[in-house]
Amino acid sequence: MDRETVLFANEAFYRAFADRDVAAMDALWAREAPVACIHPGWGLLDGREAVMESWRGILGSGSAPAIRCRRARAFILGDAAFVTCFEAVGADMLIATNVFVRERSGWKMVHHQAGPTAERPGDDEAPAPDRVH
Repeated sequence: MDRETVLFANEAFYRAFADRDVAAMDALWAREAPVACIHPGWGLLDGREAVMESWRGILGSGSAPAIRCRRARAFILGDAAFVTCFEAVGADMLIATNVFVRERSGWKMVHHQAGPTAERPGDDEAPAPDRVH
């Protein structure tokens, strides 16, 4: 159940990005836990205000790239979880880690980091484990 809920939260992150929906993006990020973000090619954004300011700029820009999430895998660690996935951006491929924590209102993002990769997702990869021990 947690695995599917975390994957749903991860999917909502990419939907907010695709729809350029600042309010939906804001609702996804944690309010009770500290947050940070590292966009490809950027330095560390530390704190909710800095992270949300970056998303307002990215999503409000007419040049925000279209991104498709591929091969998302969730790993649950009690009240924390992380998702690894590929981000298809045109012909380029990024690899990302999205970290979530369980807050009173559900699974919320506390960290996103993406960067370039030469690896390409394959449909024949073995499924990842549900939990990390």
